[in-house]
Amino acid sequence: MSPQPSEPFEVPTVDIGPYVRVGSADERARVARAIDDACTRVGFVQILGHGIPDAVIEGLASAVDDFFGLPMETKQHYRVVGANRGYSPPKSESLSLSLGVEAASRMNDFFEAYNVGTEARSFPDLDLSEDDYGLNLWPDVTGFEDRVLAYYDEAGRVARTLTRIFADALGQPPAFFADLTDHSIDVLRMNNYALPEGAVNLDGDLTGMGAHTDFGIVTVLWADRVAGLQVLGGDGLWHDVAPLPGALLVNLGDLTARITDDRWMSTMHRVKPPIVDGRIQRRRSVAYFHDGNVDATISTLPEYAGPEPYEPIVVRDHIKAKLAGSRHGKANTAAVREAARVRAAVGESRP
Repeated sequence: MSPQPSEPFEVPTVDIGPYVRVGSADERARVARAIDDACTRVGFVQILGHGIPDAVIEGLASAVDDFFGLPMETKQHYRVVGANRGYSPPKSESLSLSLGVEAASRMNDFFEAYNVGTEARSFPDLDLSEDDYGLNLWPDVTGFEDRVLAYYDEAGRVARTLTRIFADALGQPPAFFADLTDHSIDVLRMNNYALPEGAVNLDGDLTGMGAHTDFGIVTVLWADRVAGLQVLGGDGLWHDVAPLPGALLVNLGDLTARITDDRWMSTMHRVKPPIVDGRIQRRRSVAYFHDGNVDATISTLPEYAGPEPYEPIVVRDHIKAKLAGSRHGKANTAAVREAARVRAAVGESRP
């Protein structure tokens, strides 16, 4: 029998404006406390006051429409090879395997995506490899690069603002996360749920994007206000989540959970096909992954370490294991805690 919720599930809403503008110490302290509460109870938060202009978000949405509206034959020219950049067609990934869990439906995920991100050459004073970062592959779509980069810069600013809040919330020096992210592998992933719109009769379980946790430190998500995103609550149930008007959704990644020994949660989430009244609706989302320096070692803070804290891990090794699962079908055997949570959620008992 599924556990019964003790209280209604909600994703807290926090206005981070005092950190975006020049807020008072008391205002910032209130924000930090609210973020700490959200990260402890849910691992997801709706943020307002982020300061991204509406025109930038509108430009991003139009760029997403322009690319995914291309014929499949054209999109395939930009397919991901090697590094995590470029186009991923529908059913080419299985994100649940990034946790070491095979999807119950045995079907890969029905979304298509396009990735761009930070390049090693952005840090000419450091000896970094494109094998870790990748080179961006820009499609031949008028204005696509400019529109996407305008949002990329803004989302990066928001992610760095959030880690500054995180440091305050965890009682750490302001530079704590900055030292882990000053040459961070950051990726912007544009998603399109590629089932054709219209009436549908499903035969069995269809997965838009399998249950997974995000890889890095923090994710900043813009999404349509269309049903589909589900978050695994502390009650063991899946809950529908959609962004409020003008809000961005933020969730923690595995590395922040490791830093806090799961006091802050890297919360499981998935996307079901966006079906309303028996009809599939178009759904788009764009996630900015702030994943940390490729050569940084992530360790649990001593003040948060329990009796069996996470072992230290290098960001490069962690991301490599996660991508090997989602892209290449190699179950991530290091994701022991996360895999146990997925299996508990779906009632599985196999080891």
